[in-house]
Amino acid sequence: MRLEGLVAIVTGGASGLGEATVRRLHASGARVVVADLNEDGGRALCDVLSPRALYTNTDVTDEESVRAALAAAATFGPLGLLVNCAGIGVAQKVLGREGPHPLADFARAVNVNLIGTYNAIRLAADAMRRQDPGPDGERGVVVTTASVAAFEGQVGQAAYSASKGGIVSMTLPLAREFAQFGIRVVSIAPGIFDTPMLAGLPSEARRSLGEQVPFPRRLGRPEEYAELVLQIVRNPMLNGTTLRLDGALRMGAH
Repeated sequence: MRLEGLVAIVTGGASGLGEATVRRLHASGARVVVADLNEDGGRALCDVLSPRALYTNTDVTDEESVRAALAAAATFGPLGLLVNCAGIGVAQKVLGREGPHPLADFARAVNVNLIGTYNAIRLAADAMRRQDPGPDGERGVVVTTASVAAFEGQVGQAAYSASKGGIVSMTLPLAREFAQFGIRVVSIAPGIFDTPMLAGLPSEARRSLGEQVPFPRRLGRPEEYAELVLQIVRNPMLNGTTLRLDGALRMGAH
């Protein structure tokens, strides 16, 4: 699929992996909707990238909110790409000092990371299937964001790992179902990346995390995630799979 003129929605596009993806898509000629609850960050980003970028205040767990993002994308033209970067991190032991892990916290992680991703996919795919196919029959691409925690979740990551594992598990069945419409689905499982989730850690702690990566021996850069998104869009044989982007990292128990 061509990037020039492509219409894309990036959930969680106001910061971190999503912001890097928005900037990279825009630089490649795409028109992008930044769908995020971070209004200040989203509007500031779109002010820089206007007129080929629009901000929508989007809660991925809310159907009408996602439909509003789709309506905004339609002002640019037929939707060709959905990138799901919206998500939250949860780090709590199931059996903590204060007692069992609050069920509401587990439900929130699953609701935002997994159900929110599914909600955006089902609505975006419905819009994609209704448009005319390209020369090779392709109508759209869906990229989801899982995590290496889906495979090697650490102590305290039960909720986060469950939510990201669900994203991995639905990638293939979605790709198989959407094949009839010419819509591809690919998941990216990042390792330890330098994003706002790590921003509150001391520099020494961030350096220590980066040194756990075999090579390159550092934290991943959001621009490297964004570059993989572009490669997925360009390569039609990437479909129904989860790509680890982790520098050969395999997480330990702690």
